Amino acid sequence: MIAILDCEMGNLQSVFHGIDSMGYDCEIIKSTELNDEYTHLVLPGVGNFHQVMSSKNIADIKNRVHKFAKTGKPILGICLGMQLLSDWGEEGGGTEGLGLIGGKVHRLFESKIIRLPHVGWNSVNFLHDHPLFSGLKNNLDFYFVHSYQFIPKHEESIYATTNHGNDFTSIVAERNIIGVQFHPEKSQSNGLKMLENFCAWDGKC
Repeated sequence: MIAILDCEMGNLQSVFHGIDSMGYDCEIIKSTELNDEYTHLVLPGVGNFHQVMSSKNIADIKNRVHKFAKTGKPILGICLGMQLLSDWGEEGGGTEGLGLIGGKVHRLFESKIIRLPHVGWNSVNFLHDHPLFSGLKNNLDFYFVHSYQFIPKHEESIYATTNHGNDFTSIVAERNIIGVQFHPEKSQSNGLKMLENFCAWDGKC
């Protein structure tokens, strides 16, 4: 059973329908419902870093997500969900993240030509092999909507990059945890294939 964690962010139903369409059982749950029956955890997200990490039940969310991570079961962060995996994010004035993958979240490069938010289809350049990439060609397009980027503490945690004015980390991964800056659930067949790969992943690389 795949758990989709409700942290009062958007896009829960889109992720649910994406996973469900791949034939996997999934449920949208609160942190208090996260238990051993769940084999995978998804942190979806459309929203504000500071708002999520300042919620009244964030201590419980953080504790339960860390406990799940220690089991070695797979965790996937999507868009804001990926950014929340970090140690700290500057959106909203600066807030601690979940601290699952070392790094910080900063605003993307912006200029008169390069506008934010970064919205639309853009190619993803895989830098390392990973079970989530199985059956997918490199440099395929996925759908992005964001203004902030995850800057990992360790370069080897960067599994893919994308260019929007400058290269930024579009996939970050360590151990049984992986985050994607784009929305696989909105990226048609390629994104659904990645969700399917996640659901079939045992958390080992």
